[in-house]
Amino acid sequence: MPGNSQRRGAGGKKAGKFAGKGSAVGSGGQVRRGLRGRGPTPKAEDRPYHKAYKAKQQNSGGSGRSQSGRPGKQGGSGQGPRSGSKPAGPEWVVGRNPVLEALRAELPVRTAYIAEGAEHDSRLREILSYAADHNIPMLQTTRGELDRMTGGAVHQGVAIRMPEYEYASVNDLISAGTEDPHGGLLVALDKVTDPRNLGAIVRSAAAFGAQGVLIPSRRSASMTAAAWKSSAGAAARIPVAMASNLNQALTTLGKAGYTIVGLAGESDSPIADAPGLDGPLVIVIGSEGEGLARLTRDNCDALAGIPITAEVESLNASVAASIALYEVSRARA
Repeated sequence: MPGNSQRRGAGGKKAGKFAGKGSAVGSGGQVRRGLRGRGPTPKAEDRPYHKAYKAKQQNSGGSGRSQSGRPGKQGGSGQGPRSGSKPAGPEWVVGRNPVLEALRAELPVRTAYIAEGAEHDSRLREILSYAADHNIPMLQTTRGELDRMTGGAVHQGVAIRMPEYEYASVNDLISAGTEDPHGGLLVALDKVTDPRNLGAIVRSAAAFGAQGVLIPSRRSASMTAAAWKSSAGAAARIPVAMASNLNQALTTLGKAGYTIVGLAGESDSPIADAPGLDGPLVIVIGSEGEGLARLTRDNCDALAGIPITAEVESLNASVAASIALYEVSRARA
């Protein structure tokens, strides 16, 4: 009969916030909140504890290699690696401020990682909120595992992994140039090792209508997180090609009809008067300290300079590229 049952909780009192010991209580929404904003389930190869992840790391020789097979350089972490540790690869951004800045700059993110027990502060809360709002997979891992994945960099309990950059080929740049009414405009870099300069040059190339940027695979900056950030999103719109031999690539472009013009500070001919500005053109930028290498100079059809006062020895590589591209755009207009 009603009210005569011997079952626990059948006496008619509802379990609630004032229920006594042993009464059934809810989670207060904690379980639901804990599941909110996790984003899509990451692929097996992105989960640190999954055998597919470990197999991929073994096959690729570790997380610090780019698609070209070269060991990656420190990539936009904002902090140096710990003593005796291998630096993080170019696809990693570590540390709370660098990660937050990378997210605000809308860098492409493959997966975000947070260490267990990481102390929450305003930066980490914003990172978690951004990941939830933009459906970025957020994985929790141990601090030791995060140390291993990031090569021992000081990650402060948080890191993001960017997809490996897909470099174009020289033929891709030539094909893109055929769609330009002037036959194509490219920027080639010779020993420009600062990724921020590379990113800024990519940005200028996109702003002045170039079809691509060419970099060598050795002694050159690559498309790391720092380069992505400096490009201000332009790296997603303009291809960057990587050549194993820059001079061979310039020879290929010359045979395809491109005029190769190298910027050289000692040249008395200003870039505005360089030949071939209204046709297929490659502007070659050297490093700020050393300029163009001798073999690179030999592969140029002409050398041109940017007139500056005698008090200043040289211009930053990205600034020189911007001025040269502006002069080309004026000539073509």
